[in-house]
Amino acid sequence: MSDFGISGDGLEQMYQEVILEAARDPHGKETFAPDLASEQASGAGKSTMRASHEYCTPGESHQFNPTCGDEATVHAEVSDAEPHRIERLVWDGHGCSISQASLSVMVDLVAGRTVDEAMDLFRDFHELMESRGAGLNDDAKEEQLGDAVVFQGVSKYPMRIKCALLGWEGMRDAVAKALAAKPQR
Repeated sequence: MSDFGISGDGLEQMYQEVILEAARDPHGKETFAPDLASEQASGAGKSTMRASHEYCTPGESHQFNPTCGDEATVHAEVSDAEPHRIERLVWDGHGCSISQASLSVMVDLVAGRTVDEAMDLFRDFHELMESRGAGLNDDAKEEQLGDAVVFQGVSKYPMRIKCALLGWEGMRDAVAKALAAKPQR
């Protein structure tokens, strides 16, 4: 990954600032999911969202990280027309700044893309998280990941990787559920 002529400490500080800013002002966050703690206490069921786009199929996935308590529900609306496109992507949840920032950055990167493009980004982000701080050896992939490359520093800490991946796993699952719910032609 390019260091933009900045020292290691300066680059790390820039990454931390990007993550904190994305966590403070999260994109795509809406309130629609039941709180897990009150859901378990009351025995309540699921939340249900309908597609806000007429020609879309919704899918939803709830992800929970028992290690740190992060949780997110990701809602995706996938177009019925080919190539399938993620027309709407929102989330609800709470957790550490890493999970919240990763969700925010993911929404910015994935919303409006085709499912194939979104899954390519999913795989590239996974590869970045598996790099253990080394980053990607592919400038094109790094460019496609945009602001998500700031999570390279997170990949040095195995206990934090799941925080960064939480929303991405939810997006993949929500899109898969939307595709599976589409009427067979």
